[in-house]
Amino acid sequence: MKRRGFIRSFLVGGLVAALLPLVDWLPQRFRSRRYLRPPGAREEEDFLAACIRCGQCANVCPNKCISLAGLEDGLENLGTPKIVARARACILCMACTQVCPTGALAKLAPTEEGVAAVDMGVAFVITDLCYSYAGRTCGACYHACPLPGKALKVGLFERPTIDADHCVGCGLCEQACIHMPQAIRVMSRAELEART
Repeated sequence: MKRRGFIRSFLVGGLVAALLPLVDWLPQRFRSRRYLRPPGAREEEDFLAACIRCGQCANVCPNKCISLAGLEDGLENLGTPKIVARARACILCMACTQVCPTGALAKLAPTEEGVAAVDMGVAFVITDLCYSYAGRTCGACYHACPLPGKALKVGLFERPTIDADHCVGCGLCEQACIHMPQAIRVMSRAELEART
């Protein structure tokens, strides 16, 4: 690297470092939509304290649904694992929970008991957008749900209803929704409580 390139890189790096604290001052409405944490994640504060941002969970994910948070998610989240359900949902294989070196993700087995212990978030239906609530049968979300009949039930015209006690927040229903924008969404429980 030539001297000029080194000096330019050094100055740009210094400028970026000086501007990083400003990202946290942005109001939440200017930040991107909240996201889900991988299966087995501790409560958010404990998770952030335990996660060392190693990226092993993202590397081992066979579905490639785990990505690492960038600056747009705030400095406190930088490098932590996240799942954006609409882009690619979690298939609940629990591989990420097996490689976490710090326990930020509790070890869970891909069994019925393991899946039941997952609490990534909860789905909710926007009935004004849902095809089934408009009288047209759809059911894409129901057929994608790993806990059909428990977490997600359907009625007339396959109208979906969510049982929050059984929904694990994997996001498969959101990813499968054929409506644009999606008529079913998954949020972390903390975000959902903050909105209500």
